[in-house]
Amino acid sequence: MAALYHHPAPEDITLLPLLRAVADPVRLGIICHLHGLKEANCTTLLRGRPKSSMSHHFQVLREAGILHTRVEGVQHRNTLRLDVLEDRFPGLMVSILRECPAEFPEKD
Repeated sequence: MAALYHHPAPEDITLLPLLRAVADPVRLGIICHLHGLKEANCTTLLRGRPKSSMSHHFQVLREAGILHTRVEGVQHRNTLRLDVLEDRFPGLMVSILRECPAEFPEKD
């Protein structure tokens, strides 16, 4: 059976968990990298990091309302919930994405 992920409803997304999620450099790197790709599977976003720790980061991003993961066969396809976040917190993600460096290292 395919994994199903919980994604908070827009009205349940709150600012504090969102800010905590983006404060972590690895998660900010995932956000920035995914923003450039628009959609990517989890493997593409690992960037040389262990799967176990990255699963945690994906979960935090999903629970904060930033990341949407859909299961397509054995692939887990990820996108940013930019429209939802823009409606909920106008301008916030635009400001965060402006701070993305041009390149993130493969490993910390």
